[in-house]
Amino acid sequence: MTREPGRIFREAWIAGVRKHFPGEPKPGYVTPWEETPDWERQAAAAVEGQVRDFVAVSDGRTSSLSRSQKGRFVALCWIAQIHKHIEAPKPGYVADWDDLPEWQRETDADIFETVERRGTPPRA
Repeated sequence: MTREPGRIFREAWIAGVRKHFPGEPKPGYVTPWEETPDWERQAAAAVEGQVRDFVAVSDGRTSSLSRSQKGRFVALCWIAQIHKHIEAPKPGYVADWDDLPEWQRETDADIFETVERRGTPPRA
């Protein structure tokens, strides 16, 4: 069964937030895919595709990367999508890796590893 591009990213994000966020996350952090805004679905699909492509062009050697390196890749790809979809984003939306809260860094690494485990089927 083929999944809609971006859905794996979103599901990994929600799972990571539920696992790593201290306390109760904001409702928008755990909004189900069906209720996620279109721009955010497009951004999730783009970043999921970038991770898949990166794993593919690395011949699967991304398993040798640290969790920090994996998370940084996701975070940087996401920042580019924020700039694409939001004209004047809040500084927190485009914060550099070192400025992200620990829960978000861990969640970004989880996203990479989830996409990495799912393999690299051709992009739709």
